[in-house]
Amino acid sequence: MSTSHQITSYFKFLKRSTNQHGVHSPFVFDLVTKCFYNKSNHVAYKTIKDYINQLLKSNQTIDVKDLGSGSQVFKTNSRLVSKMAKVAGSSFKDAKLLYRLSNYFQFNSILELGTSLGIATHAMHLGNPKAKITTVEGCPNISTFSQNTFNNFNLNNIDLLTGDFTIVINQLKTTTFDLIYFDGNHQKEATLNYFETLLPNSHNNSVFIFDDIYWSKDMTDAWESIKKHPKVTVTIDTYHFGLVFFRKEQAKEHFTIRI
Repeated sequence: MSTSHQITSYFKFLKRSTNQHGVHSPFVFDLVTKCFYNKSNHVAYKTIKDYINQLLKSNQTIDVKDLGSGSQVFKTNSRLVSKMAKVAGSSFKDAKLLYRLSNYFQFNSILELGTSLGIATHAMHLGNPKAKITTVEGCPNISTFSQNTFNNFNLNNIDLLTGDFTIVINQLKTTTFDLIYFDGNHQKEATLNYFETLLPNSHNNSVFIFDDIYWSKDMTDAWESIKKHPKVTVTIDTYHFGLVFFRKEQAKEHFTIRI
């Protein structure tokens, strides 16, 4: 992880970012005001917090097989769940935003690349409990742990698949998704490959969300390439997340929004 890249990127982000007052698209304005800036203290937030707290209190260790870009924090493959939740899991702030997005758009079919400890999965599930979520985890031991945690919290409609992302997503060719959340491999080539492979799984109103678009210079380059793709119309950069829309009725436009 390039810390200097992240610091430089963040200052640039702040310079070019705006709030709802800089937005002239009604679709994006509504999204920013009714979802991004929704200040309600949703009941689901407590459930998400309880889920995170349970992970933070866990003294269990998992032997991790890393298929992605690796970890800059963990030097060994045997990792404490509590430390993983602190460092590698979605933050409470990000989880709350994913909940609001899932709730606002009422996504019915969701694909998540990178289950990890299931914090984001749980948040998206709470946003629309009727949604069918397919979540993919590369490491079998993390997968087993998260499946057990989902069972303990009685989370239904979640299909957890284990394996290499490229192999698994090639088996999902016939499925269309309302939301695809990319949070598993922060390498440029892999990110662009997943994006291209999953484009046929999208429709006019699908949303793609890329996590940690400023994780490294490579990841930011991938984000810039995605923005230029001819099928992409609107993008929103919130610094942590990059949101991609394919709405043909929208003029191509890129927004940078402070949350």
